[in-house]
Amino acid sequence: MARATMAPVLTDMPLEQLRSHRSAHRDPEGLTGFWDSTLAQARAAGGEVRLVPQPTPLTSVDVYDVTFPGFEGQPIRAWLRVPAGAVEAAERTGRGLATVVQFVGYGGGRGEPADDLLFASCGFAHLHVDTRGQGSTWSRGATPDVGTEDPASHGAQFPGVMTRGITSPETSYYRRLFTDAARAVDAARTLAVVDAGRVAVYGGSQGGAMAIAAGGLVPDVGAVVAHVPFLCDIRRSMTITDADPFHELVRYLAVHRDEVDAVHRTLDHVDGVGFARRGRAPARFTAALMDAVVPPSGPFAAYAEWGGGDPSVHKEIEVWPYNGHEGGGSVDEVAAVEFFSRHLG
Repeated sequence: MARATMAPVLTDMPLEQLRSHRSAHRDPEGLTGFWDSTLAQARAAGGEVRLVPQPTPLTSVDVYDVTFPGFEGQPIRAWLRVPAGAVEAAERTGRGLATVVQFVGYGGGRGEPADDLLFASCGFAHLHVDTRGQGSTWSRGATPDVGTEDPASHGAQFPGVMTRGITSPETSYYRRLFTDAARAVDAARTLAVVDAGRVAVYGGSQGGAMAIAAGGLVPDVGAVVAHVPFLCDIRRSMTITDADPFHELVRYLAVHRDEVDAVHRTLDHVDGVGFARRGRAPARFTAALMDAVVPPSGPFAAYAEWGGGDPSVHKEIEVWPYNGHEGGGSVDEVAAVEFFSRHLG
């Protein structure tokens, strides 16, 4: 007889309640100004977007090693993957491609040049953005988190990045990371191979949180896809799961008992629900009912707020009732291609 294993269970509300769930998150005073000034500073810092051809054995896809300016102009790495010959064709004709800017899940980086070939194989330009200070857990990264001159950004933290600079919105790790996400869209739009009017953002888990943030901070993106997005409805999520990364916050506060208010204030500045209220692009979300890493009330909360109540904004959510954090896997990836094809033209 096969050995018994622990079966996954529902981690949150029943589906009927999730569909009517609304987050208790309230945007902190000055949130719009905080992010507008952060992006203005990053853009004012300048910096070049550099492409270096990357030799690979691939015959149908060309790969370029990209460096672009992120938070405070700090260099961020990425891979650009395009159909073979697309860069030369765009330079010759002046016509760029519909483009997907992809962000990476927690602990991962941009990986290897020949990874993640789906979007380029389907005719898109694909900018696969590295994750500062991560990229050593399940896929390799190449971008350090140099932080800021403020020593608080390098203060005490629980291992991982959730609590890096957590006592202030100004020093929060996610201020830097979400600025990188917005600046990745800016960088993509400077490339001849990219049609600047047809740029979408995409990611799963932490990458989904970055896609939501980029969609809120750069509201004229063409489309957003966020699979099982992390960092939504944060205060609720961190109290209903004991799985990392949310539980990093709990363990930090169990030691730093006097910092609860400061930590909550910081988290309120980076909650996906707040970014969703600013988003206007067509958006696709997914949620998995047996997901212990990202309780599904988080993705549902961001989905409910997407578009800020504007009924003309297209949004949809796919639910995987018997899956955990893997969600729909490759089924979701193909659905993302179809969604982008419809909305980018």
